[in-house]
Amino acid sequence: MRAAVARQYGPPETLRIEELPRPVLTPGAVRVRVRAAASNFPDLLLLANRYQVSAPLPFTPGSELAGEVLECAPDVTALLPGARVYGATLAGAFAEEAVLPAAALFPVPPGVDFPSAAAFGVAYTTAWGALAAAGLAAGETLLVLGAAGGVGLAAVEVGRELGARVIAAASSEAKRALCIAKGAAAALDSSPEGLRERVREVAGKRGVDVVVDPVGGATSEPALRSLASGGRHVVVGFASGEIPRIATNLLLLRNARLIGFEVGGWQRDDALAAREARATLEGWLAEGRIAPHVGARFPLERTAEALSLVAERRALGKLVIEP
Repeated sequence: MRAAVARQYGPPETLRIEELPRPVLTPGAVRVRVRAAASNFPDLLLLANRYQVSAPLPFTPGSELAGEVLECAPDVTALLPGARVYGATLAGAFAEEAVLPAAALFPVPPGVDFPSAAAFGVAYTTAWGALAAAGLAAGETLLVLGAAGGVGLAAVEVGRELGARVIAAASSEAKRALCIAKGAAAALDSSPEGLRERVREVAGKRGVDVVVDPVGGATSEPALRSLASGGRHVVVGFASGEIPRIATNLLLLRNARLIGFEVGGWQRDDALAAREARATLEGWLAEGRIAPHVGARFPLERTAEALSLVAERRALGKLVIEP
């Protein structure tokens, strides 16, 4: 089978397309013919060996996929060959075939194509979990940073469906237009300089109730300063590449809360809530109430190009590889 292979840690251009043996089907696992694999920022971190865990070289990156079941290990009875599935893994998705634990795979909802299914799971589950951690209530005002990215757009849509007034912050006119199309009530320039003032112009002097922050860097502090009394700022990632240092007096002055949210830990520690969230989101996806924005689709040979666009923060929504 063909796969994108990293034989050294580094930037996306170090990837090579190679012919590899098929991955071994282990007990409890399923072999999937990959029809679509979505790119994610952690793929870049893993490739650069800057993630919280390391992938031993050589390895195939790619953490989110959708496709068809080719075969199941003898102890797997919940899935059958031919089933349309989606799921997530640490690595291995940028290939023609991948082997995943059966427990990591879910049926693609009716009427949903493979690119949308591949782009759905991680982003929307992260958005839901972050908003649940913040206790977002209908009628509150939500500020989403990096709002045209995968998690950002998902937070815009989920926040809208939960009844919040959503303010999107994004770095270009095209990104802001996409956020409005996805249901944001307003879309602002995300430049750190003057961000607090731009937010207050739209949200009012009181500020916003919740911030979802997948960006970090210099944008985090002005967003935190935009919180209303009792507001909640949820940290979900550092797409800027910079982990900010937060002055905790800003929390004290606003009776505010700074919350960290990591989707894998949440799914492990509160499995029931995660399952209920997934069921709700899959229902919304099947009904068309939410829809992942696939900004571009690439053949396997252009995997490095797709990841470079993510690294440079030039992607709209999710970029998808189609082996």
